Amino acid sequence: MIRLHYVPGSRSFRVLWLLEELGERADLKIWSLTDGGLRSPEFRALSPAGRIPALEIDGRVIFESGAIVEYLTETRGRLAPRPGTPERADFLQWLHFAETQANILQNLNIHHIFLRPESARSAALTKLDTKRLEVTMRGMEAHLAGRDWLLDGFSAADVMFGFNLEAMFRFVRPEAFPALAVWADCCKARPAYRRAVAKGGASAIYTQDFYELNDG
Repeated sequence: MIRLHYVPGSRSFRVLWLLEELGERADLKIWSLTDGGLRSPEFRALSPAGRIPALEIDGRVIFESGAIVEYLTETRGRLAPRPGTPERADFLQWLHFAETQANILQNLNIHHIFLRPESARSAALTKLDTKRLEVTMRGMEAHLAGRDWLLDGFSAADVMFGFNLEAMFRFVRPEAFPALAVWADCCKARPAYRRAVAKGGASAIYTQDFYELNDG
């Protein structure tokens, strides 16, 4: 039995998408970001920081989405270059870059959506994190120019950006990033991506398509 502890629109989507790509059946346990359940002893026993995702698999529990992605590719033997091969370093690099970018996106979610009251939000920090996001996107744009995927073929490195795909163009418009936008569309067109969206449900985070930068 595989059970994924999941919040729609969160980093846990990476894991759900990868499970679909690998053909692994998983039971979903849906949690809320706002009802306090992630702070409960029940969930803290699975994920010490009280953060989604956690994956029950192979007789154990794994938390941290990056660790889960690496574990699944290693134990299922697919969608990642083998250790010791030249492309392995590129795979690991993009896997961790996805989380660097995701942390910026998380900050922007806090600035634009979660921080209450709205008067507590900082226009300066929001602008700074938007610029930081743009820097990461420019790096991806340069890398993706003239290629379909982050590596020589589709891999779990692309899947690791599952949370980012839903978020990045909420804060930065796609017109300046044509290669990145095409890549994002190709990811979203994959049958496994679509199955994951249908199974996991729509994002529980965003209430509008684009969040304008408030210069204060």
